[in-house]
Amino acid sequence: MFRPAVLIAAFTVTLLSGCDMLGIESPEKVAAAREAEGKAVGGACRHAGRAIEDCYTLNKRIDKAAIFAGWRDMNDYMRENKIEAVPPVLMAQAANPKAAPDAKADAGKAADPKAADGESDKAKPKGKDHKAAGS
Repeated sequence: MFRPAVLIAAFTVTLLSGCDMLGIESPEKVAAAREAEGKAVGGACRHAGRAIEDCYTLNKRIDKAAIFAGWRDMNDYMRENKIEAVPPVLMAQAANPKAAPDAKADAGKAADPKAADGESDKAKPKGKDHKAAGS
């Protein structure tokens, strides 16, 4: 009677040890996920045109070797395919939040026809000829 219980327990443990549904992750799986995340961060930093040192500073919790591997891979890929770096837009807006509304206001002034007329009035001659030309 003791033998079948031991065999059933051993069989159950064997089945459950290969099961990922328990939520227990192996150390190898965790290490692979961290390395993949570091490579993704490094590649993104290179694509954004950031220096590797800046990438290390911005992502202190991620392994530097994985960041460098991703940065280097993306650098090689960008050189082979002649891809230019894409500067981060959201980071620039967050760094200078008042510049974005002012730039939009300045762009609106340039597109405003009244502002253009005001500038063109300076170039037009003043006097009776100006009034006759406007009528």
